[in-house]
Amino acid sequence: MTRQLHLGGFLIASPVTHSHAAWRHPGSETDYFGPDHYHRIGRILERGTFDFAFFADLLAAPVRFGGDQSEPFRRGTQAAATIDPSLVAASIGAVTTRLGIAVTKSTTYFHPYELARVFGSLDHLTRGRIAWNIVTSLSQAEAQNFGFDEHVAHDERYTRAEEFVSTAIKLWSSWDADAVTADKATGVWADPSKIHTVDHAGDHYRTRGPLNQPRSPQHRPVLIQAGSSDTGRNFAARWAEAIFEIDPTPEGRKAYYDDVKSRASNFGRNPDHVKVFPSFIPFIGETESIAREKQAFHNELADPISGLITLSVHTDHDFSQYDLDAPVEDVVVSGTQGLFDVARRLSQRDSLTLRDIGKLYAQGVLLPQFVGAASDVADQIEESFRGGEADGFIVSSAQAPGTFNEFVDYVVPELRRRGLFRTEYEGTTLREHLGLGDPHDDLPADIRGEEIRLGA
Repeated sequence: MTRQLHLGGFLIASPVTHSHAAWRHPGSETDYFGPDHYHRIGRILERGTFDFAFFADLLAAPVRFGGDQSEPFRRGTQAAATIDPSLVAASIGAVTTRLGIAVTKSTTYFHPYELARVFGSLDHLTRGRIAWNIVTSLSQAEAQNFGFDEHVAHDERYTRAEEFVSTAIKLWSSWDADAVTADKATGVWADPSKIHTVDHAGDHYRTRGPLNQPRSPQHRPVLIQAGSSDTGRNFAARWAEAIFEIDPTPEGRKAYYDDVKSRASNFGRNPDHVKVFPSFIPFIGETESIAREKQAFHNELADPISGLITLSVHTDHDFSQYDLDAPVEDVVVSGTQGLFDVARRLSQRDSLTLRDIGKLYAQGVLLPQFVGAASDVADQIEESFRGGEADGFIVSSAQAPGTFNEFVDYVVPELRRRGLFRTEYEGTTLREHLGLGDPHDDLPADIRGEEIRLGA
């Protein structure tokens, strides 16, 4: 069968996604805290047979840039105002039947039992369409919201995440697939011999189990991650079934793709079951000239200080202390190291100042912009896909729901004409959409060998 690409749609339950200009765009809706906006986007993505909607999330309003929260609130930057994406996912799931929904939750500030129960419930309620985007959280502000003075160090966060994920998998596996009999004649609802305690007592977490819900349709949610540092890449290659990536350059995307696939193989995993998803923002017009006008209008709305506020959040580093008209300095950051590496690389390559990077960050958190008529955008997608940079792409919007409508109406048909993308859903679960194998087989080799009751 010809290899086909996958598509996700990027969202935050917030006025701001990657584009900090989006909420200011005249074409964007403004009801970001009610259900209709998300229902509409969910239906659009399902009409386009997207694999999933992807919800990013942060657990604190910005404070790192200058130590002042007033500017993030005034400018409406990323994470200044959000609602819980797990609740939005349940709402979207109720008005769609095939679209997968990926939800971000942190391994640093939640407990494996709580998270396993939430995601198992969502997988039941959507009949098998849920993914968990695994993050370790980014910033000191998030730590302070959960009662800690300081954020956990970068590598230690990943050490804790290893134990967290393996514990959650044990909980999702604590019911055998055939444990529930619901036999009205005998009065036996479930076979107790097929429900198992977990009895996990590790360095960071303890839980007895079992999970107090039957095994969900996918057995467990699809696992997504976005590791970009060396430690993060190892974590992603070890656990993730889909990887979210940001790199504006073809050479960077190709190098990342080859690297994480190789790491996945080293962990005894099938690299074809580790799908890499770079993200981009499309600008689509009847002609390239019209598309360029749309791009220019959007980009002019982007405020460099808003971008630097979010860069400071993502890196957990205060960029207000540097000269805006000087190159990006080589500093050590404790947050997302990969994104800062991209920013520094762009600054060096293109002689960009910190203000320039702030502008790019506000335009789309360093995402590439694919611009042109539908065929031009499809050309860029196809070139990247066939060039070994991606298994699929996450489409981020310059305005919502307009960007998604235009992409589904014009680019998706072009991709279908080229035989690159499905014309209809062939399965019902997200795992089936992504062409993944048995959840047990997609685990790293050392975990597959453990007695964690992953029954057939």
